[in-house]
Amino acid sequence: MSGNNYNDGWQPVTRLGKMVQEGEIETMEAALDSGLPLKEPEIVDQLLPGLDDEVLDINMVQRMTDSGRRVKFRCVVAVGNRDGFVGYAEGREDQVGAAIQKAIGIAKLNLIQVPRGSGSWEDRSDRPHSLTRQTTGKAGSVEVTLIPAPEGLGLAASDTVRAVLELAGIENAWTKSHGNTRTTVNLAKATYNALENASQSRVPREVAER
Repeated sequence: MSGNNYNDGWQPVTRLGKMVQEGEIETMEAALDSGLPLKEPEIVDQLLPGLDDEVLDINMVQRMTDSGRRVKFRCVVAVGNRDGFVGYAEGREDQVGAAIQKAIGIAKLNLIQVPRGSGSWEDRSDRPHSLTRQTTGKAGSVEVTLIPAPEGLGLAASDTVRAVLELAGIENAWTKSHGNTRTTVNLAKATYNALENASQSRVPREVAER
């Protein structure tokens, strides 16, 4: 992929950004495996154009300041290419639209590659449609466990968990969740953390510890 195809006006400021723009790194997988921190959303725009995003939750947050009550909107967003890459973030701004855009930008910087396969003992599929192994993630009081499932089962999950898994390209999985699962932000974050824990098994140590 040529560095001139996308973001012609982008002037990268990080080493990874410059390597992407100059064509030294041509895939998102190579960018994540490089061990260099992902600090520019334009890198994702260039390597994964057309990324999908989904707003999972919007909340009004009020704060008392010296000048009075201040209202901000907190948006919870997940992004993904529905083919192995997913990101998650929260954004806070005075306007809903600005909060969503801020969250999308941060979610791109939190992008991970999820190892997919056919991890269920009941399955003989060669297609990467599920997880390769069981994984668990936590956020606040919420704990989410994702379990490989055979092809055809679909996603046995709540709407929030399902949305994150679909963006990651997981088509079949059993899920278990505990804690205050009515809290969308923690449920979404716990799901993302479970996928991130699964991804740690495939990325270089320096990336995992970043």
